[in-house]
Amino acid sequence: MHVLSVGLNHSSAPLEIRERAAVTAETLPDALKDLTKHHAVSEAAILSTCNRTEVYCHLETPQTNVISDWLCEYHALQKSDISPFLYQFPDQHAVKHAFRVASGMDSMVIGEPQILGQMKTAFATAHRQGTTGKVLNKLFQNTFSVAKRIRSTTAIGHNAVSVAYAAVALSKQIFTDITEKTVLLIGAGETIELVCRHLYNQGIRKIVIANRSMERTGKFVTEFGADPIGLHELPDHLSKADMVFSSTASTLPIVGKGAIESALRERKQKSMFLVDLAVPRDIEPEVGTLKNAYLYTVDDLEQVVSENIESRHQAVDQAEKIVEAKSVEFMLWLDSLQSIPTLRDLRSKTAAIKTQQLDQAQRRLLAGDDPEDVLNTFAHALTQKFMHDPSEWLKQQNNEERFALARTLFGLDGHTSNSASSTESVTQDVFNKTAKESDT
Repeated sequence: MHVLSVGLNHSSAPLEIRERAAVTAETLPDALKDLTKHHAVSEAAILSTCNRTEVYCHLETPQTNVISDWLCEYHALQKSDISPFLYQFPDQHAVKHAFRVASGMDSMVIGEPQILGQMKTAFATAHRQGTTGKVLNKLFQNTFSVAKRIRSTTAIGHNAVSVAYAAVALSKQIFTDITEKTVLLIGAGETIELVCRHLYNQGIRKIVIANRSMERTGKFVTEFGADPIGLHELPDHLSKADMVFSSTASTLPIVGKGAIESALRERKQKSMFLVDLAVPRDIEPEVGTLKNAYLYTVDDLEQVVSENIESRHQAVDQAEKIVEAKSVEFMLWLDSLQSIPTLRDLRSKTAAIKTQQLDQAQRRLLAGDDPEDVLNTFAHALTQKFMHDPSEWLKQQNNEERFALARTLFGLDGHTSNSASSTESVTQDVFNKTAKESDT
């Protein structure tokens, strides 16, 4: 049994590549079903955010290429397009990676809490689709538990700065005073909610929220006093916006160069600050070529993330110790699963022997045979039946390590035989111990 994590993130791949490898919320169920059609993949979950796309899977055999091959096939990519940017983590390394990601240790902004919620959503989706099982269920349960422990026992989450916060911090570098600015938010997901909350906390009150579903804008209206509009109304409101923040699940750009050109003309070339937090991008990159249009993407935000870096790095050192210990625990559990089929078969076989001998003993008792004689015969027969296959196997061995293993397996410390042959010695000791325990 093996676990594997394959993906790319903000550190390994530029935005253009991440866009091409992204899996949207709408296509995620189909992607999971398509991935688990591959016979090598027993279980799978896909995490896809603006900063990363990662596949976590359970494989019966260590086939590291199956996921990268699937990514290329699913997204119609050439292997040369994506392979240089992919990372692969097998087994314990995959477990450690999952723990680090959920804890914010692998984020663009160390300690940001948003990724944990995104990971929980990714797992919930996979679980609903039936693409997780015993192994990934345990992995993600442990992942969330480790993330909670790290956040509660280290300073990694103290004063954490999210990507949304970084976007707002960047706006303060463009405008001297943002409190009187008008903000247009496009989308109503978690990222936009975080942006809105940070803006509101900075004193901004002129907020317009644009979304395809008006129902999802309700929270912004009640909590932040935002004015809701539909996406089709964007052209009428762009010219009034000093700042635009966008993060939707659209596969195509929502705001084009022409729309911003028109808005700037209406604003008499008054500056516009635009932040595209979506992957794939919501705002056409060509907008950045326009004079007085300041366009930033998620990759640009890395340059403005600097608060509390030292304290977070110190917390990472503490967190790594937790990650190491808990990943070892998980791998021990995973390794133990290998023994389950053998133990199940052993119990089934011994139960069958017991049933057979018990039936014979009961028939003798009903026939009036002496109970003590019946019990002795029953115990002796059990010992003989239980010992037959191990004894025959040991007689064919000529390996001291296997003899030592047999002594450990049957708990023979303190049980010694005078037989000269190692095979006979171990066999006799096993027989003697089994017989003694049957008598008691």
